[in-house]
Order: sequence, then structure tokens, then C-alpha cells
Amino acid sequence: MARSAAVLVTTTVVVGLLPAPALAGGGHGEPTPGAPGIGDAYYPLDGNGGYDVEHYDLDLSYDPANDTIAGTATVEARATQHLSAFNLDLSGLEVREITVDGRSASWTREGQELTVEPRRPLREGRSFEVAVTYDGVPQTVQDALGGSGFFHTDDGAVVAGQPEGAATWFPANDHPLDAASVHVSIAVPEGLEGVSNGVLEESWTHDGWTTWEWDAEEPMATYLVTLAVGEFDLRAYEADGVRWWDAVDPGVATLDLDPAEGPLVGEYVDAALARQPEVLAFLADTFGPYPFSAAGAIVDDTPDLGFALETQTRPVYSPVFFTDPVLAEIVVVHELAHQWYGDSVRLAAWRDIWLNEGFATYAEWLWLEREGIATVQQQFDDLYANAETVFADGGPPFWTVLPGDPGAETSLLFHPAVYNRGAMTLHALRQVVGDTAFFQVLREWADTRAGEAVTTEEFVALAEEVAGRDLEDLFQAWLYTPERPALG
Repeated sequence: MARSAAVLVTTTVVVGLLPAPALAGGGHGEPTPGAPGIGDAYYPLDGNGGYDVEHYDLDLSYDPANDTIAGTATVEARATQHLSAFNLDLSGLEVREITVDGRSASWTREGQELTVEPRRPLREGRSFEVAVTYDGVPQTVQDALGGSGFFHTDDGAVVAGQPEGAATWFPANDHPLDAASVHVSIAVPEGLEGVSNGVLEESWTHDGWTTWEWDAEEPMATYLVTLAVGEFDLRAYEADGVRWWDAVDPGVATLDLDPAEGPLVGEYVDAALARQPEVLAFLADTFGPYPFSAAGAIVDDTPDLGFALETQTRPVYSPVFFTDPVLAEIVVVHELAHQWYGDSVRLAAWRDIWLNEGFATYAEWLWLEREGIATVQQQFDDLYANAETVFADGGPPFWTVLPGDPGAETSLLFHPAVYNRGAMTLHALRQVVGDTAFFQVLREWADTRAGEAVTTEEFVALAEEVAGRDLEDLFQAWLYTPERPALG
């Protein structure tokens, strides 16, 4: 995710969970309800216990005329305990019917917790299917940094739901610890596009509505599922064996956020997106093969979306990043780097978010060096000397925020220190172990942990294994000490 953007006065350009318990429970004794939370200390009620989701099938319609979403979400899951009841996360929408394995089930609601009681208990290890029929107007999540989740636009909607926005538009086990494949069928008024993750399987028009079917076979965290409805220039192409779909709102072609600075936003959008295959090839050379079969971008002209998000295979970008050619490119680098670190290799708990943001920020630094703008060492040195000044925004001082455990407050989860001190941690590691071992660590992390939920402790263990030395002091200083670490 890129929550903000800043430029250091010299050369640096900056864009910008505890190992969770098993989804565990009660064996084959008396059935018990699944836990209402998955075990994340930062977001205790996000996710749920007692089952593991394998697949979401979302069969939906969205009508911009009344901002209403409607349809059925089918969740295929496996019980991890003997379940008398289980929870799904769902906020605000009206539930019309729930079935479990085709039989009507009862339910209750409290806050975002939708508690489902099947007619008969579900034995541990059993696969089951729950279908929730619902409708309503999805609400935008308001947090310390503004809005996130489901954004209503002039001609439709766009979804960027980190950390907990998925539950505003479909029932989910809404935590990255439980990833699943996703199929989205979205019917929209004829003349509009419906865009989601993965591969576009087909689209057809009937009786004034066009249905778009998207399939993402590689499992993803729920916050990475996206939906964009509206008028888009949908560009499909293939490069180096990867199928691309870019959805660009025609409105950005004439959008002029800063008339004094020259070209319109649309020109920077087109130029940056045209380099996506080149960026992906560079990242693959550095981190290992691209982990997915599809890629692309969504750029929607909405003033309410103020950040970019690495929604899997198809990142969502705010137009505010496309006012400068360098910034436009590095936000693309940032979100595509997340496809390795954050999407394929995902968080087990939100406290370890530096494993997402620090890695994606370091990818920016590598790209800027490749482009001859600034070396990685220059960017590290500039931040080390100037971070307190550059990020003196009234929040906690830069060096007091702990990237390895920033705190549950949303404003700290996306604090510049998580991104930049996280990237500095990686460069400090590189300086200690050398280039060969460092890039081996990055590639092995992406390769051996692909499709898994991970922790900082596991990354440290891999780095120590590859380097053949104890690195505890290094990571303690850079991730968990509330002061600027000493160099040398």
C-alpha cells in the first residue's frame, strides 16, 4: 500500500501479525462455536476461528443509480473443529438468506459478526459450503487516515480495503491469515465495466445489464480482493507470458491536479502503465519469478481515494500519484513489488506489516538506482540524516515508531517509519551480510514461502540461516528500538 507520498530534499523519493494460533478448536467431542476472531492482537474481531476458507464465489450486481450491491456469496470452507456455529465478518448489509450445504441455517448479528448456526454440527475436517444472499449500500470505512474500503464514485464504485474493508461488501473470514481463491461475477448497467482480480473469463450483455466474470485461482487475503465499477478504458494485452488488464477511467485523461506543473494526470498514467511489463521483468530478475498469471492496474478518477493498494494482480491507484513522472513510476514499482511481498507471501498478523511495506519501499530504491536517479546507499543515507525533518508531520517522531510492532492505531500501521525504516532495515541487513547473501534471502523468502502467511521471526530465521550468523542485534536495533540505530 502507498498511503502517502513525499520527496526528500536531496534524492530520495518515498511512496507512501505474532504467529497466529491455528484455526483451532474442539476435536470430535461436543460441538462448540468457532471463535469470533482469528487471534490478531491488533484487530481482535477480524477473521474467525473454527474453519479455513478455500474459495469465495461472489455472484453480485451493482447499481450506481442507488449505490446498491446485491447477490449471493458462496464460501467453500473446511471445519477445523467440531462446529456448532461459526462467524463470518459482514458490516452493514442486509442478510436475506443463509444456507449451509443447501439447507437453511439460522443466524444472528452483532456489529460486524454474522453468526451462522447450521441445522447440524459440522465435524472437524469436513468441507462445507455456506451461501449468503444479501443486499444494501456498502459503507466506506473511516479511519485515522481517511476513507478505505468501498468507495462510491460518480459512475460506480472502487474497492481498496486494507486492512479490514472486505467485510463492507461481502461476507468473509476477513484476515490475511486465511487466504482463498476468488471468483467474481459482477453485473452492472450496460455501458459500464466491472473489473476485479485475476483473469477476465468472459462478459455478456442481457436485458440492459452486462456481466463480467473474473477468476483469481491463486489464493489471496480478503483485503486484496477488489471491485471497480464504472466507465473504464479496459486495455488487455500480454507480455512475457503474463496476461494484463489495465482499467483506466477516461476522466483522468483531462484531469489536471496541478496546472502549474505541466502535463495532465492522464499522460503520466499512460506513461507509467506502459512501463509495467518492464517493471515486472526487473522485479522478477531481483526477487524471482512473478507469482501470478495475470497482472494490471485500476486507476479511477475519484477524489475520495487518497492512496494506492496492492490488490492482487490488479493494484488500485489514486490519480494523486500521477502528477510527476518519477512518482508515477515508483508507485507502480511499489504496488507491483507487493505482488511478491504482501500478496504471495502474506502477513500472519498485522503487526508485521513492515514485511509488506519495507520490502516494497526497498524495491522503489532499487528501481531509482536502476534508473540512475539515486543509489540505494544515497537514499539510505539521506533518510538516516533527514527522516526526522522530512516526516515531521505532527505525529510521533520518525525514530520512535517501531516498524516491527508499530501499534494497533491505523495511523501508526501506515506510518512513514513502517515503510522507510522498514526499508532501511533491509539495507542494514545487506550491509552486514553482503549482496550475495542478501539477494539470496529475498529470493528464498519469496520462493519458499509463496502462498503462505509469515512472521518477522521467520524472516529473521531465514536471514540467519543464509548468512550463517546471529542477526538478533541488527533486527532488534532497526525494528524494535525507539531511537535512531547507530551505524557501523
